[in-house]
Amino acid sequence: MAKHRLGRINEEIKKEISSIIRDEINDPRLTAMVSITKVEVTNDLRYAKVFVSLFGKDESQKESFEALKSSTSYLRREIGHRINLRYTPEIILELDNSIEQGIHISHLLNDIKDKK
Repeated sequence: MAKHRLGRINEEIKKEISSIIRDEINDPRLTAMVSITKVEVTNDLRYAKVFVSLFGKDESQKESFEALKSSTSYLRREIGHRINLRYTPEIILELDNSIEQGIHISHLLNDIKDKK
């Protein structure tokens, strides 16, 4: 039962953070395409690890990640207003390169296919 609840909370936080980043954060450093890939909330709902995938040049990725890190307090406050939880979780941002790795593997497979 608790795993289902955590799964729903993870998805709700993921949806809300995506919405906040897309609609409300107007930081000029945020130039890369931002995608929230996964959210993991601890069992006590004190911490939420948010996995962020950034697509763009390396320099714009670094600037965008710094802009997101500087906005974690705003994200937490907005999550507290939008989702009714006993505790608003502390947001921990982690960089996720799984999309880029998937694109790279896809290119490698296409190269192998073209050579045959």
